[in-house]
Amino acid sequence: MRLPAVVAAALASLLLALSPPSVEAFGRPAASFRPAGDVAASSATKMDMVRRTPMTMPTTTPMVPYKPPGQDYAQFIDIYSRMMRDRTMFIGTFIDNDAANNIISTLLYLRKDKPGEPISLYLNVPGAVLRPGLAVYDLLGQLRQDCEITTVNLGLCTGMGALLAGAGTPGKRCAMPNSRFLLQRVGLDQPFRGQASDIGLEVRDVKKWNERLEAELARMTGQTASQVRADMKRDFYLSSEEAVRYGLIDRVLLPAPQKRAAAG
Repeated sequence: MRLPAVVAAALASLLLALSPPSVEAFGRPAASFRPAGDVAASSATKMDMVRRTPMTMPTTTPMVPYKPPGQDYAQFIDIYSRMMRDRTMFIGTFIDNDAANNIISTLLYLRKDKPGEPISLYLNVPGAVLRPGLAVYDLLGQLRQDCEITTVNLGLCTGMGALLAGAGTPGKRCAMPNSRFLLQRVGLDQPFRGQASDIGLEVRDVKKWNERLEAELARMTGQTASQVRADMKRDFYLSSEEAVRYGLIDRVLLPAPQKRAAAG
C-alpha cells in the first residue's frame, strides 16, 4: 500500500527533525546530543569547580588602606610604607650595598621626622655583606643615643644579621620562641682576582674586619674575646633561649599563658 505523497513528505520531515544533524550551518560540527540530566550534572560540576578555586596570596607587595590626617578618604599604600609611618621597619632580605643604603636612608628619615620617638626593627636576615652591614650597625649605635630601638628576631638572623639583632637598646632586644641566631665569620664580598700581593692585602683587610666583628660581639654580649673567637671558628647556632644566656639579646617573647606559667 503506497502512502499519499503529502503523508510521505510529512513523515520524512518528522524523521529529519527528530534525528540530530551532523553538520550545522556555516560548516561547523554540531554538538553531540546529551539528555537533559547530563547537561544539568555537567553544569553543576562546573559551578562546583568554580566554587572550589583556591584563594592565593598576591604576588606583589600587599596594599593596605591608610587615611592621612585631615583627609576624608583613605588611600591604598604598600604595607611597608604603612609600617614605617608607625616607625616600624621589617628587614627580611640579604643586606648588600643597595639594601644597606635603603635601610640607612629610612633610619635617617625616621630620626629627622620625629626625634626621640622609638623605632622598632623586625629582623629575618639571611646574611649580609661585611662592610655594608657594619655601616648599618654603626648607625644603630648612633640612633641609640637619641631614641629607643627595639629589635625582634622573627626567624633566622645570620652573620651580620645576628649582630644587628643585638644592636638594639639594652632591655629591648627580643626574639620569637622558635627563632635562631647564626654567628659566623664573613668572607670576601665577591671573588677577587689580581696579583698575589693584592689578594693578600684583601684577605688581610677582611681578617681585620672580622676581628672587629668579634670585638663588637664580645663587647655586646659580655663574653671574652677569646671565647667569641673560639665560638666563631665554625658556624655557631643559638636558639632564642641560648641567645639570652649568651648575652646577645635580653628576652624571648612568649605568649601570655606561657608567661603566667613561667611566673609560677
